[in-house]
Amino acid sequence: DIVEGRGVLTGQPHEVKDEASGKVYTAKDIILAPGSIPFVPPGVTVDEKTVYTSDGALELNSVPEWVAIIGSGYIGLEFSDVYTALGSEVTFIEALPNIMPTFDREIAKMAERLLIRDRPIDYRTGVFASEVTPGIPGVKPVTIKMIDANTKEHVETLEVDAAMVATGRVPNTKDMGLENMGIEAQRGFIAVNEKMQVLTKHEDGEVVHHVYCIGDANGKMMLAHAASAQGISAIENICGREHVVNHDAIPAACFTHPEIAMVGPTEEQAIERAAKEGWTLGKSQGNFRANSKALAELEGNGIAKVLYNKDTGKVVAVHIIGIHAADLIQECANAVAAGTTVQELSMMVHTHPTLCEVLDEAFKGAVGMSAH
Repeated sequence: DIVEGRGVLTGQPHEVKDEASGKVYTAKDIILAPGSIPFVPPGVTVDEKTVYTSDGALELNSVPEWVAIIGSGYIGLEFSDVYTALGSEVTFIEALPNIMPTFDREIAKMAERLLIRDRPIDYRTGVFASEVTPGIPGVKPVTIKMIDANTKEHVETLEVDAAMVATGRVPNTKDMGLENMGIEAQRGFIAVNEKMQVLTKHEDGEVVHHVYCIGDANGKMMLAHAASAQGISAIENICGREHVVNHDAIPAACFTHPEIAMVGPTEEQAIERAAKEGWTLGKSQGNFRANSKALAELEGNGIAKVLYNKDTGKVVAVHIIGIHAADLIQECANAVAAGTTVQELSMMVHTHPTLCEVLDEAFKGAVGMSAH
């Protein structure tokens, strides 16, 4: 059965109440999958017309001439790609010291050159948008007051045609009755174990039997395909077939032109992990400029970077920026999931001429067999 409404935990095992009708439904197991909503920082007033989240950005009646994008993560970067293609000028406002702070630093630097420097985009880093006031299209601009992220002193006021709030997303877990079941959320996130079973709290929490949580609400990896994998895993565990999702093997992609894709930790994170766990990190790179199909497509910019454990040969992470990076990353995610070594990958034959030969070059380079 499908019941349209908002479910609330009653506090009794196996029960969910429809908030609107008050009717209580019973089930052997309950999966919480409320997803997430855009995060709007304090001081930002959203009207979804001139100041809007990623939801409102999809329903604009016109293309603004100058857009300020608050936040420079996946969502902000993708929308900057769209806006500049449609003729807008874009200004990023980023609170952290670097643009694209969550990306691998080498990839971020190349992305800055390919996706920002040659386009009508500028940015401010190390500043908060402390106050954002909506405008009136064609009449009054949007006003953005910025303060220094460290000193909190006012540094600049921008007047733009529109502002997009791309400061991430937060769990949609409010008013779900979590407290009725003794579940303590942390910033809205619900703690789960590796089987997706809900825990009473993040530190030393106890299992809430027959209650699972998947997707953005548990905060493990806020991606649609990660949520699907977690949902499948939860069902497997409910059915008695023990399963654990390997989040290190789940790929992610940023759909810009060219695309960015990755699986596993950034190089900076991998260096820390190697030092902590006592193994040696290896690095190898393939270049799109040495790939015949990329050149034929006039898309010779970009790299594929493979990070691997030198002691075991296993692939730890791969980061790609270049044409169809989002498609190319799957081979790498499969390698991470299967524990395939660079020695094994270097001997696997890739079709010529195809873009995946960029990866072939990187795999071969890891074992001293570079051909290009």
